[in-house]
Amino acid sequence: MNILSVVGARPNFMKVAPIHAALVQAGFGSRIVHTGQHYDVRMSDVFFAQLGLPEPDAHLGVGSGSHAFQTARIMETFDDELSRFRPDGVVVVGDVNSTVACTLVAVKRGIPVAHVEAGLRSGDRSMPEEINRIVTDSISDLLFVSEPSGMANLLREGRPPEITHFVGNVMIDSLVMLRQRASESNVLAEIGLNGEAYGLVTIHRPANVDSPEPAGKIRDILMELADKIRIVFPMHPRTRASFSELGLLDGLVSHSAISVIEPQGYLEFLNLMQHATLVLTDSGGIQEETTYLGVPCLTIRDSTERPITVEIGTNQLIPLDAPTAIGAAEEILGVGPSPTSRVPDLWDGSAASRVVKILGDEWA
Repeated sequence: MNILSVVGARPNFMKVAPIHAALVQAGFGSRIVHTGQHYDVRMSDVFFAQLGLPEPDAHLGVGSGSHAFQTARIMETFDDELSRFRPDGVVVVGDVNSTVACTLVAVKRGIPVAHVEAGLRSGDRSMPEEINRIVTDSISDLLFVSEPSGMANLLREGRPPEITHFVGNVMIDSLVMLRQRASESNVLAEIGLNGEAYGLVTIHRPANVDSPEPAGKIRDILMELADKIRIVFPMHPRTRASFSELGLLDGLVSHSAISVIEPQGYLEFLNLMQHATLVLTDSGGIQEETTYLGVPCLTIRDSTERPITVEIGTNQLIPLDAPTAIGAAEEILGVGPSPTSRVPDLWDGSAASRVVKILGDEWA
């Protein structure tokens, strides 16, 4: 069988890498289409190299744009690639525009689709990712779930139990595989961190960085937090562009306790994450990785589609409010290093193998 896997944005790369490896090991034909939703070299090419992914069999070069433009452009170009590759099945991962766009095209062509990381729900339909998740899950042929809440959500939405499979978290597969290599990175020394405690920051969601009020609150939180602990901020290109336009960047860059650095490769960022005293983020995947690593995480969101990270991990949801955020950080700093949390079920580095076993049983 020939399976076509879709990647588009950086979180997809960590999920497809172990799936591709497991497909090849199991004797499947495995091809990869990169939609180009993330097109910066630092957000794409370096991840392919570090994760051991081959060059994509096709690069659609879609680039940035509105959700409507990006989704439509991906659908148009991916349709051409399906005519060229004629796969027996398509694997999509996560919840980005590439996920839903490629699912729609494949299903309309009668090609079976498997959605990896299905069933996650935040309950917040103002998030574009939530719409992508709901639509993708409603039409996919196989649904692979990373945590128990996903199973409950899919069953509540009426998806057939026989197509729904709890397999664990493929993103953790990449973390397990590359954790040792990441520990050999020199990124800490390059930043000038020599055993010094630091907080790691990653903020990029449009709701937090694209408008003056929320972006200003983010800046205020970081400036105040930097009075208590060194801050390392690998800044997403969209965050940098927005903060620069809003006049918020110079204050962060000039602060002696804040290191605003370029986006990092997977190995470098994993090294930074596993040695951090705390992580401040609005990302989805980082909530999972910090839970596995046992690193305290403060997530600036009102809800999460990954409730397992709050239930048994180190993740806390906090509002975009400086006193609350600083109070939560102070509590972490006052307690000291936290014991490693319990790792969620099936977050064991073998999720991709379970996915491929089921693909073979269902599609071969």
